[in-house]
Amino acid sequence: MELALSLDVILALAAVAFAAGFVDAIAGGGGLLTIPALMTAGLPPHMALGTNKLAASFGSAIAGWTFYRKQLFTPSFWKRSVLATFIGAALGTLVVSAVSVAWLDRLLPLLIMVIALYTLCSKSPNEDQHQLPKRTVKILRTQWWQGLSIGFYDGFAGPGTGAFWVVSNMVLYKMSILLSSGLARCMNFVSNATSLGFFIGLGYVDFGIGITMGSALMAGAWLGAHSAIRFGGRFIRPVFITVVLIIAAKLAWEAWL
Repeated sequence: MELALSLDVILALAAVAFAAGFVDAIAGGGGLLTIPALMTAGLPPHMALGTNKLAASFGSAIAGWTFYRKQLFTPSFWKRSVLATFIGAALGTLVVSAVSVAWLDRLLPLLIMVIALYTLCSKSPNEDQHQLPKRTVKILRTQWWQGLSIGFYDGFAGPGTGAFWVVSNMVLYKMSILLSSGLARCMNFVSNATSLGFFIGLGYVDFGIGITMGSALMAGAWLGAHSAIRFGGRFIRPVFITVVLIIAAKLAWEAWL
């Protein structure tokens, strides 16, 4: 199923995707922009989630690769996180595919607003701790439940997943924003790609819109990843969350009132 959109709407979605890729690479939460935009453009909730996964996979791939090349992600240390995230994302996608459209239409705006407020109120990352935690049994267990839970959330909904990863990485592993962001972007790619495969199988992806937004999102992610490595992510958060709350409030008004 593919939706016919006018050129101005497609260009607007591409602009939103570029901005989402930029902020997602810095602080996470790009889905807080793209999913409301897709729903506003007229895509049903399941189709919006699936199409967003296609676009997000472009952005998380380029951002993750950028952090990896800068040696801010060590695959061998996080292999359990990768597997756990894959399993969690698969389960989350299967669960959301069974949720009714009417119920999801009402749930997503509320979920988006809650995650946006959480992102706004969460503490700024530690900029100093530039090293991986020691490999202990506790750390290995933490990687499993963190990957399963956040992967499941990304498969089920998605908005704010990157922010969840960054914040939880700082709390659990006491890492800097750069190491936390590098891990977040790479795990985000794992869950995006996993969820995308299931959404394609279920027929919930508009490839035309997804590829268009994905190309713009990839450009924004490349710029955002380099900006994050150079400047950090705190400067973008207030404006980003303000815009998100306005869009989410509009969707909530339409769904509930």
